[in-house]
Amino acid sequence: MTRFKLVLEYDGGPFVGWQRQDNGPSVQQALEEAVHGFCGETVVCHGAGRTDAGVHAFGQVAHLDLAREVRPDKLRDAVNAHLRPAPIAVLAAEVAAPDFHARYSAVGRRYLYRIVNRRAPLALERGRAWFVPRTLDAEAMHAAAQALIGTHDFSSFRAAECQAKSPVKTLERLDVSRRGEEIHVEARAPSFLHRQVRNLVGSVALVGQGKWDRAKLAAVLAARDRTAAGPAAPAEGLYLVAVDYPS
Repeated sequence: MTRFKLVLEYDGGPFVGWQRQDNGPSVQQALEEAVHGFCGETVVCHGAGRTDAGVHAFGQVAHLDLAREVRPDKLRDAVNAHLRPAPIAVLAAEVAAPDFHARYSAVGRRYLYRIVNRRAPLALERGRAWFVPRTLDAEAMHAAAQALIGTHDFSSFRAAECQAKSPVKTLERLDVSRRGEEIHVEARAPSFLHRQVRNLVGSVALVGQGKWDRAKLAAVLAARDRTAAGPAAPAEGLYLVAVDYPS
């Protein structure tokens, strides 16, 4: 039995999320069925992050075990062939150590949230970014977001259905920058609570609109109460950029 590490990109729009569910197609299901189509083996693909419905990925990582001997590049190409026409691609495949685990071996996760901030509605980027027609102050958003950096109880930004044992997480980076009509929010942490990034972005956007300031954002964090925070930003603007592992 050989363990393989896969790096994937996908458009989350058609899926109910990474994880298999009864209410629709998932990325995990599509990947497992593609592997079965290639070699006839029934496998379980473990992902580094359980992205929600509509969330995209540039660098999701998964692992699986195969009894069949196959070169990593052949596995990549064969699985991609069986994934068509689903908007999922295996970017890279490699043999991993037997004890490697896509989720539990990870030491960091990086996310990007894209906001298109302009008056004209989205055409090409529909479903791939959050459209906000009201002008946002990206500099104010970045300055306020720094109040959230560090190790905190993030209950105010935690989804009600979150299954994490503790709401305490260490947010290493939350940078906001304007790039023309786009505003990028880049987040990095060893791990995140369920829907934490979207909830953070939704609250930071209120700063950009002039409704909140840094002191208000810090007070919301200290409240440890989800009802104190702003609404979650839409799923379609969020991308899992990369998962980090020990070198």
